[in-house]
Amino acid sequence: MSIRVMLVDDHRIMREALRSVLEQEPDIEVVAEATDGIGALRQANEDTPDLIVMDIGMPGMDGIEVTRRLLKEHPAVKVVALSTYSDRRIAAQMMDAGASGYVIKAAGGDELVRAMRAAVRDEIYLCPEIADIIGEAGRARSGQQRRGQKRPGERRLGKREREVLLLLSDGKSAAEIAARLHIAAATVEVHQRNIMRKLNLHSPAQLATYAILQGLAVP
Repeated sequence: MSIRVMLVDDHRIMREALRSVLEQEPDIEVVAEATDGIGALRQANEDTPDLIVMDIGMPGMDGIEVTRRLLKEHPAVKVVALSTYSDRRIAAQMMDAGASGYVIKAAGGDELVRAMRAAVRDEIYLCPEIADIIGEAGRARSGQQRRGQKRPGERRLGKREREVLLLLSDGKSAAEIAARLHIAAATVEVHQRNIMRKLNLHSPAQLATYAILQGLAVP
């Protein structure tokens, strides 16, 4: 079964390049394109894609606001941000709007495809460049972590939950975390639910946003 994809970018050359890359994948079908936010909202209603590749820096309504509005109307649709911005706060805003992934344009087509396939598996995906930026922020606050200066919610997390949180914040999937910690993937999902409850978060996207803003990284 193909992943039905819509491309949203105000640059025609970028859309043509993306279409060319994605049409080489046997399980991906580009069904629509939009050049701006209003067009994206309209096309989503008409073409009901499974996934939208969303630019952020568009004139008028930016990709963050488009994502927020679109997912309010179509919560089952997955959004992967494709952006020139390698800024963790912009990434956090996009994830908070409900995106399932964030890839910078310089990362290349293979990275985008990985993010798209992760999204349809209900996983959160950050490209390595964004993960590295998060890692640098995490190292900057690692001294505080060693001294036990954690946010109040983090203090309630058990040792295994903290390990899972750190790996989630590094962009690892449930399967990858399970292999790393030698536990079942279902156990990872239980830990993730418990972490969200203790941190008063209500979705994997909010958990990803929390991780980005806090600059968490695997030591």
